[in-house]
Amino acid sequence: MKIIVLNGSPKGDLSVTMQYVAYIQKRFPQHELKIINISERIKRIEKDEPTFQGIMDEVRMSDAVLWAFPLYLLLVPSQYKRFIELIWERGATDVFKEKYAAVLTTSIHFFDHTANDYMRAICDDLEMRFVGAFPAHMRDLMEKEGRQKLFLFASTFFEDVEKNAPAPKIFKPMTYGNLDYVSSPVEDKIDAQDKKVVIVTDCEDIQTNLGQMIKRFKDSFSTPVEVINIAEMNIKGHCLGCLHCGFEYLCRYEGKDDFNEVFRTKVQTADVIVFAGMIVDRYLSSTWQMFFCRSFFYNHTPSVVGKQVGLIISGPLSQTTTLRQAIEGWVQFQQSNLVDFVSDQYEDSVTLNLLLTDLARRLISFSEKGYIRPRNFLGVGGMKIFRDEIYGGLRGIFQADHRYYKKQGFYDFPQKNYKKRFMADIMTLFTKIPPIRKEFPRRIKKGMIKPYQKYLKG
Repeated sequence: MKIIVLNGSPKGDLSVTMQYVAYIQKRFPQHELKIINISERIKRIEKDEPTFQGIMDEVRMSDAVLWAFPLYLLLVPSQYKRFIELIWERGATDVFKEKYAAVLTTSIHFFDHTANDYMRAICDDLEMRFVGAFPAHMRDLMEKEGRQKLFLFASTFFEDVEKNAPAPKIFKPMTYGNLDYVSSPVEDKIDAQDKKVVIVTDCEDIQTNLGQMIKRFKDSFSTPVEVINIAEMNIKGHCLGCLHCGFEYLCRYEGKDDFNEVFRTKVQTADVIVFAGMIVDRYLSSTWQMFFCRSFFYNHTPSVVGKQVGLIISGPLSQTTTLRQAIEGWVQFQQSNLVDFVSDQYEDSVTLNLLLTDLARRLISFSEKGYIRPRNFLGVGGMKIFRDEIYGGLRGIFQADHRYYKKQGFYDFPQKNYKKRFMADIMTLFTKIPPIRKEFPRRIKKGMIKPYQKYLKG
């Protein structure tokens, strides 16, 4: 069989992900795995129509497609995202229809589920036959168990293709509303006090729903609100994954374009940050993903701590759980507060006008109170992944992260809490005594709430 491997790594052949593909090829020499470096060549693919069509021809002649990429900020690299957008923009979706597909990702498991869900949805939208995903830790290939799992994944993939196996779809096609939103004048404007409010957007047409939503939000304030349009910024390129920033938070593009300076002087200095974008396929645009990927010059260190964050979205937000969960996880990792999403998926402009102005009010109210909502699994679990990975094998690369984590006390390993370990050992010992074990269920309920009682008196 001929399998087309669409390589999403900006590093091309020098990618950890491609080592997994090379291992599959080694174990299954009877099949041809042809690698096409997508992200590394995205500028040429975007500008040169014959190059894009050449890739489509290869896909057309293949038996299956393997989407293979490293995770970049909760999703696929922005270059890969742009390629996916081009498939629709250039009317090439039929090339993928009924092709078998699988996904192979490498990461440290930080939000690899959102990236895999995104690609699963893309495959369903392209009417492909999705038959599996392999979300590998980047070091799995160096372990015997990891190699065994990779072998089984590949063998199952090939077997499904050969046997013409059925493939279920789990994502319904996206359905868009037909609201032609009209922004109305705001009667009671909000005083932002001394709070700096910044809107970051990729909107290029003020007459669109998104443009009008931004206008309504801005008009909700009695003081000026700055708009940063990333579509108009001088940005030389996408994140290259070169890790130049790992030592001192200094990007390879430093001084060559405007991104880092704008991020430091405008985004980081804001009290309130509002992201405004349009849903493109199953996420925000590739321009937006480039914004998030380029912000990685701060590595795994929170870079917008203590901010109030709001989202203004044009498109069917309720149908994009991946987007909502990814943004929530990112904001929680940043130790900031996600106030809410507002989208144009309503039936009338009146409701949307009220929601936009109320979003403005709540953003300022929470900022004045300094309220940061407690983190849930997304934030707590994600931070623990970074804590363990940076302390472990990655601190030699991400030295700036390591210094920050030490200074901020992020290395809060529970096994170092000797008091809790001692008490757990004592409890384990006592509960081995039959009379105490018998009484344990009755006593534990009162014992668990006892430490809280002193806070409820008075």
